[in-house]
Amino acid sequence: MNTIERDFYAKILLFGEYGVICNSMGLSIPYLEFKGKLTFFDSNNTENAEFFEKSSSSLKNFYKYLLKLSDKEELKTKFDLKQFESDLAKGLYFDSNIPQGFGIGSSGALVAAVYYRYAIKPVSPEIALSKRDMRRLKDIFAQMESYFHGKSSGLDAINCYLSRPILINNITDISEIGLKEFASNEKSGIFLINTGNPGNTGPMVNYFLEQCKNEKFYSTIQKELIPANDSCIKSFIKGEIYDFYVSVKTLSKYLLHHFGPMIPDPFIEVWKKGLETSAYYLKLCGSGGGGYLLGFARDLEYAKEELEKLQVKIIPLAVKK
Repeated sequence: MNTIERDFYAKILLFGEYGVICNSMGLSIPYLEFKGKLTFFDSNNTENAEFFEKSSSSLKNFYKYLLKLSDKEELKTKFDLKQFESDLAKGLYFDSNIPQGFGIGSSGALVAAVYYRYAIKPVSPEIALSKRDMRRLKDIFAQMESYFHGKSSGLDAINCYLSRPILINNITDISEIGLKEFASNEKSGIFLINTGNPGNTGPMVNYFLEQCKNEKFYSTIQKELIPANDSCIKSFIKGEIYDFYVSVKTLSKYLLHHFGPMIPDPFIEVWKKGLETSAYYLKLCGSGGGGYLLGFARDLEYAKEELEKLQVKIIPLAVKK
């Protein structure tokens, strides 16, 4: 068991939400503005008492979930659950400023923290991992995070655990990657728009899975969404800016047309305006339904002017390989 209090950062899935469920590519980066860690409550800190109670209650329920799987011998890795229970009794909680329901990994960071602290012989996050280790982590984290969302790929927690950019070629092929090419472009940029309300991942994912039972809808996933998504990732990695924005525009159009229920109503016109003017292009950040929207712009300063009335937050891409 690791006893060091370690920070676990938020993540942003640049591309691949929903598509990765259907075996598309995905690209995820750490978002260092938000973080969380497992620590013990200081009873003298009355200002944080309400947050502690909520976090502690959530952790206790998560512990019960892991214990139930352990009792049924279904856990994909072994945990020191006795120590977990003991620490909960001593005031353990997840001290985090990652917004919940905003698609940037609040549950993924918690899962990563619990795995790091209580897994017996955990995969080390400090070294470059083999694809085999990545697959192992994905399976473990998918099972753990399913507690929060009903169904999870485990990819959010991997990014939160490693705090390095992750490329998903397919469900079984996951690796670390550098992003120097796109990050070196001075005018182009990525940003978040705060919709002002959290989303709810479970219902959104369930809605998507139900839609996939419709042959016509699923056909658009295979013929339109996945090719556009994968093209975005390939050109992004290579730093092919023109091709990238052509692909992003195609992806943004698809999401507006087919994923309307995932886009908060007040932002439909903002989404359309970006497509009409080409000043920026929007897509979902996480499962949608609220939280953040993710934006891309050839000229970031111009896009900020166009969106001056909204809460726009620039995402830095100074990411080391």
